[in-house]
Amino acid sequence: MIDAKLLRENPDVVRAALTKRGESTDLVDQVLAADGDRRSSIAAFESLRAEQKGLGKQVAQAKGDERTALLERTKTLSAEVKATEAAANEAEARFDELSRGLPNLVSDEAPVGGEKDFVVIEEIGKPRDFAAEGFEPRDHLELGELLGAIDMERGAKISGARFYFLKGVGALLQLGMLQLAIAQAVENGFTPMITPTLVKPEVMGGTGYLNAHDDVYRLEEPELYLVGTSEVPLAGYHMDEIIDVSDGPVRYAGWSSCYRREAGSHGKDTRGIIRVHQFDKVEMFSYCSLEDAEAEHQRLLGWEKEMLDKMELAYRVIDTATGDLGTSAYRKFDCEAWVPTQGAYRELTSTSNCTDYQARRLNIRHRDAEGRTRPVATLNGTLATTRWLVAILETHQQADGSVRVPAALRPYVGGRDVLEPVAR
Repeated sequence: MIDAKLLRENPDVVRAALTKRGESTDLVDQVLAADGDRRSSIAAFESLRAEQKGLGKQVAQAKGDERTALLERTKTLSAEVKATEAAANEAEARFDELSRGLPNLVSDEAPVGGEKDFVVIEEIGKPRDFAAEGFEPRDHLELGELLGAIDMERGAKISGARFYFLKGVGALLQLGMLQLAIAQAVENGFTPMITPTLVKPEVMGGTGYLNAHDDVYRLEEPELYLVGTSEVPLAGYHMDEIIDVSDGPVRYAGWSSCYRREAGSHGKDTRGIIRVHQFDKVEMFSYCSLEDAEAEHQRLLGWEKEMLDKMELAYRVIDTATGDLGTSAYRKFDCEAWVPTQGAYRELTSTSNCTDYQARRLNIRHRDAEGRTRPVATLNGTLATTRWLVAILETHQQADGSVRVPAALRPYVGGRDVLEPVAR
């Protein structure tokens, strides 16, 4: 949620951010009008309420006709107070509803444009040249089937399209990634969390994942939402609280299953496990002061790169363009690994600085050096997820269909350095 004072005093800042996102600025005027109605309605209610309190004292001291007249006015005023209070509440709700539709501001340093207008910050490692090695690489699904690691057919049989089983070494590889991610997070001061995957509407909405997203699964009775990332329950963990960030960021690493409808992606990445409805993930989440948010964002990016280096992958870091930012993100960096059979870099991690946008919606604050309460900043970043198996299998494959295991993952697959195809 945008700071109402900022919106009122500097609406052009908000308009400029919307323009950079490629969105209409009409909502700014609607919110400003609603804010004016809200403020005038509250002022009218408070004025009548003050008069009502003053009348109570006058009635106690009045006599005769004066007392009768005052009592009549008291009855009339009581109805007026109720009406203006209702109007004020309605105006407040209208303002809240409209203002929640505004996305976060955007960083002046973020590149302006759409999905393809990102800026490459750095490239780490070199993609393998399979032609020079004399063989055509297999895609991750073929490799997964050869290794007995991925079973899409039976996943579809029991759950439908884009569901799957990870089995054998596939399950061990994923569990190894996630455990390695948790271990790294703990080493860097994160508290490990296994989070709920169903959340209330106010939590899902508070993080900015309602209305702007059409890939959320919803349960009707009771109304709950399946999360697409543990960012959501971790953001809601301190809802309506004042937390202490005076000694530095408060950090959590959430392990959860995640669910996404992937609406609108039919015909795109439907083979294998790139775009699926259920996956597992370890997500870093930080609460800190606004002043420390930019530095914390860089730290989260550094930990993501550390994990990708352990997977021995070629990847690049991009600064996401403003039109491709999520509703809550002020700035976002993605790490994209090279996928050989696609001849392209594909996103494996994202880390977003959401500034105080989510905290204002969820009422999460801290006390500054003067003791005043202020919204915290919230940040998130992926540390490992199912999709990583795509890049790992394809990058480390060998001509016979076997796959070399990155050294960091070998303890999790029984010490094996190579995974061999299994007899079918």
